[in-house]
Amino acid sequence: MIDDAIRAFLDKPLIARLSTIGQDGYPHNVPIWFMLDGDDVVFISDRTARKTQNALANPKGAVAIGGDNGEEAGYMFRGDLAIQDDPGQVVTHRVIDRYTDKIDADKLKEAWKNDDVVVIRLTPKSVLKVK
Repeated sequence: MIDDAIRAFLDKPLIARLSTIGQDGYPHNVPIWFMLDGDDVVFISDRTARKTQNALANPKGAVAIGGDNGEEAGYMFRGDLAIQDDPGQVVTHRVIDRYTDKIDADKLKEAWKNDDVVVIRLTPKSVLKVK
């Protein structure tokens, strides 16, 4: 579903905007770090965060990446969300390393080492180019 051109675009450490559906039926949209895992888009979050709780209650969501700051285009992925544990914070560390230099990464890993961080996995049902 995600071709080489989209993968190359998503290799950049851009800020994504994840949308979940709140208990009131309205979208809940937050900026968030991401990475690809195969064709899935994955995020990290505290287990008690609103986005995590929304995804548990209604596992449908979307993420928009790019399409701003003078970029030619971006992409929106719509699909199913799943919440997964992150044993040893393996995914958490990969995402931190993607977005920060070594010094800041080490500080974040230390600061978050006892946090209950989970992985939010979006399995795309559709990918749309957006401008």
